[in-house]
Amino acid sequence: MIKLALFGAGRIGKIHGHNVVLNPQAELVALHDPYQPNADSLSAALGCAQMTPEQIFSDPSITGILVCSATDTHADLIEQAVLAGKHVFCEKPIDLSLARVQQVVAKVNASPITSMLAFNRRFDANFALLQQRIAAGDIGDVELVSIISKDPSPPPVDYIRVSGGLFRDMTIHDFDMARVLLGEEIVQVTAQASCLVDPAIGLAGDVDTALVTLRTASGKLAQISNSRRASFGYDQRFEVHGSLGMLTAANVNEHTLTSYTQAGVTSARPLHFFLERYAAAYQSELASFIAALNGADVALPSMDDGLQALRLAEAALLSVAQYRTVAVSEIS
Repeated sequence: MIKLALFGAGRIGKIHGHNVVLNPQAELVALHDPYQPNADSLSAALGCAQMTPEQIFSDPSITGILVCSATDTHADLIEQAVLAGKHVFCEKPIDLSLARVQQVVAKVNASPITSMLAFNRRFDANFALLQQRIAAGDIGDVELVSIISKDPSPPPVDYIRVSGGLFRDMTIHDFDMARVLLGEEIVQVTAQASCLVDPAIGLAGDVDTALVTLRTASGKLAQISNSRRASFGYDQRFEVHGSLGMLTAANVNEHTLTSYTQAGVTSARPLHFFLERYAAAYQSELASFIAALNGADVALPSMDDGLQALRLAEAALLSVAQYRTVAVSEIS
C-alpha cells in the first residue's frame, strides 16, 4: 500500500486528499498546512494525522508527497522530497521564477524519484480521447490547433496579485495542451492582451483577455483564446485540424437534454467551473501517479513539462510588453 502525505489543505488540497481516500491502492497518512483551521478540518474529514514537514520527510513509511500548498512553497518542498528520496506530485506552477524552476527541474532529473506536475487537463476523458485519435493518425498530420479557455468570472483581485498573472496562472494549462496536441516544441510566441473584464485587474498589473499564436519549427500553428469572463459558464473547447480531417472536443454541459419547441431550440449551459468540469480528470491524474508508484508504466506530465509551459508564458508576457513575436530561445 502506497502511503502519501499532503501539503496544503485548501481548495485543491481537499480535492486531491479526498481522491487519495477513494483510491484503494494508496493511503493518506498525514497532512500539513500552516493555517490550523484548514488543517484541523481536512485531517478530521480524511482521517489522517497532522505532521510537521520535518516529520513527513523523515518518516520512512511515507512513499510520496502531494504538493498542493501555496505556490511559493512548491520549489522548496520538491527539493526536500528529492533529498528525502520521496516521490512527488506537485500542482502547477513549480515556481513563478523561471530560474528557480530550472534549478528544481535539474535536481529532480538527477534524482531517482518519480515526479509529476499536475496538468490535469491531459487526463480529461474527452481530451485524452482526442490525443489518442491524433496519435492513431485519424486526421493525418496536425496542422492547426485552436484552444478556447474562458473562466465564468475572474478570481478575487487579491489572488490576481500573487498568481503570477494570466499567462502563468491560467494560460499555462493551454500552453501545455498546445505542446501535447501539436506534437512538436513551440519556437515562436505572439501574444496580445487587454484588460476588458475588471479595471481592478489592470490596476493589479495583470490582464484578463488574451490571444496567443504559437508556431513550431515545421510551421504548425496553434491559437489560444483566453478570457476571465464567460457569462454562460466554463468554456473549454479544442479543435485540431489535420491533413486528413479535423477533431473537436466540445464543452461538457450540465445535462444532455435539448428542448425543441416553436419558441426555439434550447439546451443546457456548460458546467460552471473547473471543480465540476474536471472532477473526473483530477481523479484520473492522481490515480495515474499512484499507479506509477506501484510500478505501472504510465505517462506522467514531468517537471520539465512545467518548465517548458512556463517558458511559453514568459515569452507571451514579453510579446505583449514589446508588441512583437518572441522566439522561445530568447527565454532562458
